[in-house]
Amino acid sequence: MYCKHIHTLLHYKVNVKNKKTLKTMTNPEPNIPSNFIRNIIVEDLRINKNGGRVHTRFPPEPNGYLHIGHAKAICLDFGFAKEFDGLCNLRFDDTNPAKEDIEYAEAIQEDIRWLGFDWGDRLHYASDYFDKLYEFAVKLIKKGKAYICDLTAIEIRETRGTLKEPGKESPYRSRSIEENLDLFERMRNGEFADGARVLRAKIDMESGNLNMRDPVMYRILRATHHRTGDNWCIYPMYDFTHGQSDSIEGITHSICTLEFEDHRPLYDWYLDELEVHHPQQIEFAPLNLNYTVLSKRKLRELVEEGYVNSWDDPRMPTLSGLRRRGYTPEAIRNFCERIGVAKRDSIVDVALLEHCLREDLNKRAPRYMAVLRPLKVVIDNYPEDLVEEMDAVNNPEDPSAGMRKVPFSRVLYIERDDFKEDPPKKFYRLAPGREVRLRYAYFIKCVSVVKDEQTGEVIELHCTYDPASRGGNSPDGRKVKATLHWVSAAHSIEAEVRLYDRLFNRENPLDIEEGKDFKYYLNPESLETLITCKIEPNLAGVSAGYSCQFERLGYFSVDSDSTNSKLVFNRVVTLRDAWVRAQKSTETKGKSLRQTKFRVQP
Repeated sequence: MYCKHIHTLLHYKVNVKNKKTLKTMTNPEPNIPSNFIRNIIVEDLRINKNGGRVHTRFPPEPNGYLHIGHAKAICLDFGFAKEFDGLCNLRFDDTNPAKEDIEYAEAIQEDIRWLGFDWGDRLHYASDYFDKLYEFAVKLIKKGKAYICDLTAIEIRETRGTLKEPGKESPYRSRSIEENLDLFERMRNGEFADGARVLRAKIDMESGNLNMRDPVMYRILRATHHRTGDNWCIYPMYDFTHGQSDSIEGITHSICTLEFEDHRPLYDWYLDELEVHHPQQIEFAPLNLNYTVLSKRKLRELVEEGYVNSWDDPRMPTLSGLRRRGYTPEAIRNFCERIGVAKRDSIVDVALLEHCLREDLNKRAPRYMAVLRPLKVVIDNYPEDLVEEMDAVNNPEDPSAGMRKVPFSRVLYIERDDFKEDPPKKFYRLAPGREVRLRYAYFIKCVSVVKDEQTGEVIELHCTYDPASRGGNSPDGRKVKATLHWVSAAHSIEAEVRLYDRLFNRENPLDIEEGKDFKYYLNPESLETLITCKIEPNLAGVSAGYSCQFERLGYFSVDSDSTNSKLVFNRVVTLRDAWVRAQKSTETKGKSLRQTKFRVQP
């Protein structure tokens, strides 16, 4: 979406008079995916608006980590700039030092680069413009368009009015320009206590848009800023900062989510009154995912109250959490392209995100065999001192990935779920007297079972193998109904595997029942940790971030908790959406997961 079709949308001609290259539009091909924002940009280029420039920006507040919803905005902001041979800035709107931290700013930069985008030398901060914003505020005061108000925050809220009733003018609205200038300078110099006074725009207290009812522009806030330190004790509000920062940077298209649609008249009012460069604000529907919460405030609550381990907990929808879990930037970009751009809110099924991930990993992830819940198998008629190397396919979707050797010996591990002593109907895997195929190896038949004397649990199987079936093919043409994965006991590596599931068990966690909050719907089974898993030796030495498929089990990635002595794998996604089937089964049985208190597993 973000860089494919520039050659079909644009051609260039030279304006001989000013020796400037101008972009002019040709008719786009009918099969090129389009959306209303692209159409606006195409038209602007056609009429040479902004001198044929396209300059966007991504303006996060450094008060938390980016989540999957931000990925959509990133792909749009950087994508349109790239598609139309323009520029995109990264700007931190850092106007609230009480909630901001350099940690968040650094994490945001890392996430954007990981997604595949770069801002070059155009890293900016709203705090870079504090002096200029102060000058803008003084200009509005001199025009009689702003005043100092002594009402408290509660009083301002109470006099603001409602959607049905107009607001009430502040008794301080008629202060003279000279008094307002004096008070504003004294606010700047720190003469007043926090919250004692604010600077408000003088617009219209009867406006049908509540944002236009004399909004606050500056407040007194003594908090150390992560970049400007204690140089300022007054800070501009977001609405006053955003548009003017866009203007200072020469932004042409200010792409925002729908929540800013009602703020656009205020965005335009400030720029018109200041008589400065006026970018066009365009709103699109934000990303909403089912079974997911995309609110930095609520995600912060989960972190600070210990419901998850950290911002990069692999259950979190943050980009750092998805990256740690094993998501690829290609899958996320593909997902953002598939969901498209709309003007109305909608909810996207998280299964689509998982589908995009499976598609990507299926092409690139090498295959290995791993046993998560080991059950010992002894092949009685296999030579005790013999070790064979079986040829295994690295990736059937990528012939160039080649083959690997997997050691096979007399004692193996198979998945505990692949054996039933008393198999139910349609269970075709291993059982007493039954023959199955071991992938890449031999046919084996279960001849006896060893149980724990105290618990009665099956702890060991004794089998025989058919030497003529090497490679998994029987020379006499007999067939078996199941193929099992396995690892050689003597050669396997022990690993910890974390099985992650969705963080919430309610489709809309914010659709809250009376007396509850969104945390009530946390999934108590979102993490299961297995500490005695066995994996094939070819995985020795892999580092954090390495992704692969454990055959028959799903896609897995090496976690950052791994050490030289022990590998830790995260399940990225299952091969199929087993979670949906499990939920249906749970509903059928009338069970509820909600009653189990959720906390981080040690």
